[in-house]
Amino acid sequence: MADQADEWYAVRCVFRWTEAAGQPYEERITLWRGSDAVLARAEAEAREYAANTGTTYLGLAQSYATGEKQLSPGSEVFSLLRDSVLPPEEYLDRHFDTGGERQHSP
Repeated sequence: MADQADEWYAVRCVFRWTEAAGQPYEERITLWRGSDAVLARAEAEAREYAANTGTTYLGLAQSYATGEKQLSPGSEVFSLLRDSVLPPEEYLDRHFDTGGERQHSP
């Protein structure tokens, strides 16, 4: 693993677009270098983002240490394990494919 001072961390923060039609939720992942106060820096940026975009920061920040000093195509920047008794199709429907997602095709 890389020296943590130079390591990249991904932080996922959750927002609510209170001024948009339907008031959708947003999960936003940002990248931060260094181990010192990563969550505090990310949350400060999340509050600034919310103030500038008409959103409300919901106070959820989850960090992920990439273990990398250099990111490249295909680098894993976020991972979250969740225990569930749901079968795969129901799990995806409940957490990722609810029908309310606003997605863009590349």
